[in-house]
Amino acid sequence: MGTALEPIELPDWAWERAEVRQALRARDMGAVFRHVQQYAGASQARIATAAGMTQGRVNEIINGRREVSRLDVYERIANGLRMPDDARHLLGLAAARERRAGGPAFDLAAFPEVVRVYGAQHSAAEEIQQQAREAVELDVLAVRGLGLIGLNDSLLRASLPREQGGRGLRIRVALLDPDSDALARRAAEIGESAESLASGVRLTEARLRELAGAGDIGVWRYRMLPTWRVIRTDSTMFVGAFDAG
Repeated sequence: MGTALEPIELPDWAWERAEVRQALRARDMGAVFRHVQQYAGASQARIATAAGMTQGRVNEIINGRREVSRLDVYERIANGLRMPDDARHLLGLAAARERRAGGPAFDLAAFPEVVRVYGAQHSAAEEIQQQAREAVELDVLAVRGLGLIGLNDSLLRASLPREQGGRGLRIRVALLDPDSDALARRAAEIGESAESLASGVRLTEARLRELAGAGDIGVWRYRMLPTWRVIRTDSTMFVGAFDAG
């Protein structure tokens, strides 16, 4: 058993366990502390030292008599427990390396509309697919849409109706106009030819036309260069933001 001054180190596999990830998503610090006790053998005193709290406060949190709600406290806990970046994202915090590198001064989790932050789209894929399967309305904003909706193995493809008279799903898709200046600029940014990017947009449009008889599907083109990707399933919106990297 370590002393209260020793750092707490959870094995990598512990952060990947479903119950730990669920506790992080729910911001249930009592459950997180209990998992730290279980998987790192840490005492309440060690957790308190790592998180910059008193042992009495940690005891209250573990036993459900007090909740954590302030972002600076979440940050202290994450730093003290040496959470990996993926765990930090589940908790709604920026990656530790972004903080060290002088990343943005604000955190998405500070906005009440943002209820969860993912490190990458693949981290949210399972939840997006589940919500799309149950949705009545599905809206998509993308550049070319192949990875989201245009191919058989795209993120949302399995959620779309395939037969005439399929389930009543209303689908609206907006793709970047393949003949626009914005598309040429985006192609240059990602090191791809404008012809290749434009052909991807047209392929997505063609694949969506194949589904036109199966339900309410509409496709539009836009000519502004987006800095995000949007998927809306009924009342939930998933926004993929892109920075300079």
